[in-house]
Amino acid sequence: MEKKSNEGGKMKKIEVYIRPEKLNQIKDALDAKGIKGMTIYQVKGHGTQKGIKLVGRAGEYCVPWIDKMKLELIVSDKVDIEDIVEAIIINAQTGKPGDGKIFISSISDAIRIRTRERGDIIL
Repeated sequence: MEKKSNEGGKMKKIEVYIRPEKLNQIKDALDAKGIKGMTIYQVKGHGTQKGIKLVGRAGEYCVPWIDKMKLELIVSDKVDIEDIVEAIIINAQTGKPGDGKIFISSISDAIRIRTRERGDIIL
């Protein structure tokens, strides 16, 4: 079978952890930037705040695992990464602890299984 080369170039993976209530706002902002696809996960975790303290009828208690959403985007290096990051921050930020984090890493190749196409042309 014929292999198609990685003519499209390098890509970046953007992993974003956000508050669940910000998902639609961020998705709409990314749609407006031309982002075609993303993968979304429901996750639980905590950062430096080690959970949240709540007060109920029985007194104060700690919820150690906070509901978050994880978004994964794979984008071409041709895309303005800082523009995407800025759109995420503007739409995710509340100014309070727990707003989330963004991680960016390099992807050296991608392959579409159906056609064996490679590189950022599959995005």
